[in-house]
Amino acid sequence: MTYDVGALRAEIPALRSGVAHFDGPGGTQTPARVARAVADALTSPLSIRGHLTPGEANAERHVREFRQAMADLVGGDAAGVVFGRSATQLTYDVAHTLAKDWEPGDEVVVSSLDHDSNIRPWMQAAARAGARVRRADFDPATGELPPSAVGDLLSERTRLVAVTAASNLIGTMPDIAGIARLVHRHPRALLHVDGVHYAAHASVDLARLGADLFVCSPYKFLGPHHGVLVAAPELLEGLRPDKLLPSTDVVPERFELGTLPYEMLAGTTAAVDLLAGLAPDASGGRRDRLRSAFAAIGRHEEGLRGELEAGLAALPGVTVYARAAVRTPTLLLGFDGRDAAEASRFLAARSVHAPAGSFYAVEASRHLGLGDTGGLRVGLSPYTDKDEVARLLEGLADFLRS
Repeated sequence: MTYDVGALRAEIPALRSGVAHFDGPGGTQTPARVARAVADALTSPLSIRGHLTPGEANAERHVREFRQAMADLVGGDAAGVVFGRSATQLTYDVAHTLAKDWEPGDEVVVSSLDHDSNIRPWMQAAARAGARVRRADFDPATGELPPSAVGDLLSERTRLVAVTAASNLIGTMPDIAGIARLVHRHPRALLHVDGVHYAAHASVDLARLGADLFVCSPYKFLGPHHGVLVAAPELLEGLRPDKLLPSTDVVPERFELGTLPYEMLAGTTAAVDLLAGLAPDASGGRRDRLRSAFAAIGRHEEGLRGELEAGLAALPGVTVYARAAVRTPTLLLGFDGRDAAEASRFLAARSVHAPAGSFYAVEASRHLGLGDTGGLRVGLSPYTDKDEVARLLEGLADFLRS
């Protein structure tokens, strides 16, 4: 069985509007079964977690199923899955907690390739602790961030390295496993990986990546709006976040403040199950099916990316800033003498949604010479089809002639 993009599109009511969505890096459209899972959770008996009443049991089940679904998605341990309002909030919380043990002279390494949510929290935490921040820069000509760019900055005082597994601006997928090997030569250093863009396009394998802490966001892969942190339970046991006195100290609950939104957890479980159902090979457990599904999604997206890049190469005055050898199907475009925001408005009037900006990857945009303005971001998603790519290319050609 081959990948059936039409079947997936039929699951997503928003696509009936006729808009061609190239805004997946900012958040995917929601399948009906995910919305139904959210609604069903809200309209069934629901209470604070427990075991006495149907409402308590439902809440407990939603939490348990969510943790296992996310563990299957990333190859982690369900006991190390933490819910958060967003990846940004989770990163701030972890930075605040880890920095309690930092001392003046300790060092933190960040990357210019990253979304600001994996730069600023660490810089601010380091400033409070008196730690030094060092920055690994990617090559603006190629978009590459080789392991050596990070490794050259490491020392015995390194306490934390923060790097993205995939740039949300230009798609670059650094060699995280190679970076991890260099980081872990320093026993006091941890590797925090922003997997928000990566998890939307690749099968995540935490053991292979070597990430100590990994964050992602289900709304980038057909789920509800929130964030997830995954780490080894043993690592989380050693962290002491601020919390209320009567709240549990059990991991991972000690990191989750207040009552969880059980409906969001149910929606995330449904999204993971939907992704697993896209596997051409339906045999094996959910983890196996997810690997198969992401392999199929990757082939689909790479095929469309090839068509898109060939079409862009034929258009005069277009610069493509996504150039890394290994990258997601996310392209950043610039136009000679034309404003990217103008291109976005032109396309929107033709029901093609490709937004313009730096998308919080402000350091990356500046390093590319684009300032804070950025460019036109075109992101392919599992539900993008050939007709939409053709509409985008036609719209860009009309824009350049206008």
